Amino acid sequence: MIFLELVLQNFGPYSGKQVINLNPKIDEENSRPIILLGGMNGGGKTTLMDAIRLALYGARAQCSTRGNLSYSDFLNQCVNNKIDPVADTRIELLFEHIENDKPIKYRVVRSWTKNPKDGKDTLGILGDSDTWPDALVNIWDEYIENLLPLGISNLFLFDGEQVKELAEQETPPPVVVDAIRGLLGLELADRLAVDLDILVNRKLKEVGNSKDLANLEEIETRLTQQQEDYQTTEEKVETLKNQVEELEQKQQEAFDKFISEGGKIAAERNQLELQQDTKTAEIEQVRQSMCELAADVLPLALIPNLLNQAQTQGEKEFRHQQVQISKDLLIERDQRLLTWLNQVEISPIEVEKIQSFLIQDVDNLYAKTIQTEAPWLLADDETLSQLDNLIYHLQNSKLSAKEKLAILKNKEEEIHTLERQVQTAAAPEDYTKLRQALEAAQNQVVEAKANYETIRRRLAELETIIAKSKRELSDYTVENIKHKNSEHIITSAAKVQNTLKIFREKLTLRKLNKLEEEVKNCFLYLLHKSDLVHRITIDTKTFSLLLYDLNGKPVPKHRLSAGEKQLLAIAFLWGLAKVSGHRLPVAIDTPLGRLDSSHRSNLVERYFPSASHQVILLSTDTEIGKKEVETLRENEAIAREYLLKYDSSTRQTTVVENQYFW
Repeated sequence: MIFLELVLQNFGPYSGKQVINLNPKIDEENSRPIILLGGMNGGGKTTLMDAIRLALYGARAQCSTRGNLSYSDFLNQCVNNKIDPVADTRIELLFEHIENDKPIKYRVVRSWTKNPKDGKDTLGILGDSDTWPDALVNIWDEYIENLLPLGISNLFLFDGEQVKELAEQETPPPVVVDAIRGLLGLELADRLAVDLDILVNRKLKEVGNSKDLANLEEIETRLTQQQEDYQTTEEKVETLKNQVEELEQKQQEAFDKFISEGGKIAAERNQLELQQDTKTAEIEQVRQSMCELAADVLPLALIPNLLNQAQTQGEKEFRHQQVQISKDLLIERDQRLLTWLNQVEISPIEVEKIQSFLIQDVDNLYAKTIQTEAPWLLADDETLSQLDNLIYHLQNSKLSAKEKLAILKNKEEEIHTLERQVQTAAAPEDYTKLRQALEAAQNQVVEAKANYETIRRRLAELETIIAKSKRELSDYTVENIKHKNSEHIITSAAKVQNTLKIFREKLTLRKLNKLEEEVKNCFLYLLHKSDLVHRITIDTKTFSLLLYDLNGKPVPKHRLSAGEKQLLAIAFLWGLAKVSGHRLPVAIDTPLGRLDSSHRSNLVERYFPSASHQVILLSTDTEIGKKEVETLRENEAIAREYLLKYDSSTRQTTVVENQYFW
C-alpha cells in the first residue's frame, strides 16, 4: 500500500482546502521513501496523523484527541472553529495497493458538518473510473481490515509518545499488546475458545430445560381444536370486514350530505364573516386613498387639452424670447463691425455692401422665428417649470387612480363571493343535525374497525399457535436425536478446548521466535554496538522484552540509557512490522524524542530510509534539525518536504510545499 495524497478541508487548524502530495515517486522510474513534514508543537502534526486514521477507520479510529468522546462529539471537535457551521469539513485519503496483481487506487472521502446528522460522517469511495462503488462503501470496515487491520495499525502509524511509553515500561502498553496478539493470530484462537464456551452453555441449557415429550394424541387433539377455532374466527373476520365496508359507505353518504347541504360552510361561518370584515376594511382604505388623490391634482385630468395648450404656448413664447435676445446681440455685434470698418481704409461703397449683407443675413436667420401673434401667456421660467411638474404629477396620479380602481373592483368581487358562501350555509339547527349524523356514522365505523382488528389479531395468533403445534408434532420423532447431538457437542467441546490451548501455545512460540530474531537484528542495526546484547526473548504472556549478553546473563533494562531504551522500542515496533508480512507505509509523529546526537544519527541514517517503502515523518525543528535533514537530503532519502506554518493570532495552519525549517 502507498498513500498518494491527503486532502484536508476545514479540519482542525487547517482552514479551507489544503492538499498534501504523499507520493514517494519523484519521477516515473525513481522514488525516495521519506515524506518530511515539519511543524512546531501545536501546529497540526498530530492532526495529520489523526486525519489518516479517521479516513481509514471512521468511528473505530484510535485518534489522539478523542479520549472518551462520542463519535459525534469528536467530529464536532474536529471542525475548524473559523468556518460557517453549515460548511463541509472533509478528509480525503488517496492510496494505491495491489489487487489481483494490478495496482488499484481508491480515494476514501469522509465529510460532515457541525452537529452532523445522526452523529455520523458521510463515507464515499472513489475508484479508478471516478465512480462511487456503493458496494465497497457498505463493506468498507471489512475491506480495510484485509489491507491494514486496525489491531496492527499502531505498528505502522505511531508517535513519539507511544515510543516513549514502550521504552520506559517493563511490559508493553495495551495498544502494543493488542497489535502483537493480532499479528500472531492469537485473537482468532481466543475468539474460537469463547465461541465454544457460548455453544456449550447453550447446549447445557437446552438439555437442562428439556421437558418430557408431549403425548402425540394430546398434540393432535389440541391441533384439531385450534384449526376449528381458526375457521370460526376466519368467518367472523369476513363478516366484520363486510360490516366495516357498509358502515364506511354510510359514513361517506353522511359526509356528502354534510357538504352538499352547507354543513361545512356553516362550520366555517365565523371564519368567512371575519374575512368579510377584513375585505370591507381594505376597501375602505382604498376609497380613502382615492379621496386623497381627488383632493390633490387629479381633478385637473378633466382639462388635459387646456393644460397641453398652455404648456405648448409657454414653450413657444420662451423660444421667441431666446431668439429675440440672440438677434439683438448679433445686431450689436454687426454695428461694432461697421464702426470698425469705417475707421480702416475701406471705401464707403464696400462698407455699404457689407452693411447690406449683414442686415439681409440677420433677416434670413430669423425669418422663420417671427412671431405671427402677440404673446398672451406671458409665463416666466419658474411658472413653466411648475407647469411641467404639475403635468408629470398628474400622470402619476392617474396611474395610481387606475390601480386603486382595479384593486377596489377585485375586493368587491371577493366580498360578493364570501356573501354567496355565507348565504349557502346551513341554518344553526340544520347544521347541528348534519354534524350529529356525521359523527354517529364516524363512531360506528371506528367501533366496527376496532372489532375487526381485534378478531384479525386473534386470527393471526391462532395461525401462530397452529404452526407451533404442527412443529411440535413434526419435531416429536427427532427430539431424542437432538438430545443426543447436544450431549455429543458438549463432550467434544472439552476436547476441542484442550486441543485449542495446545495449538495456541505452539503458535505463540513459533511466531515469537521469528519476532525475537527480527527485534534483535533491528536493535543491533540501530544501536551499532554489537557487544551489548546477544539475544532477545519475548515473554509469551506479557510480551515483555528480556535482553541477554554474550555470556547468557540478563541485561536489566535499567542499565540501558534513555536513548538505548528508545532505540529498543523502535526496534520492537520495526520488528513487529516486518514480521506482519504487510507491505504498508510507516507514519511517525515526533520521532526522535530524547535521543542524544549519536543515537539520533543512527536513527536518521539507518531506520528512516529503511523502515518501509514509504515513511511519513512529522517532526519539530529540534528533532530533525538542520544537520539531520541535510544528511537525509545527501543520502537522497527525501521525496517531498512540507512546512506546517501555524499562525497563533488566527490559530490556523497552512501547508507550504517544498519547504522545511532549513
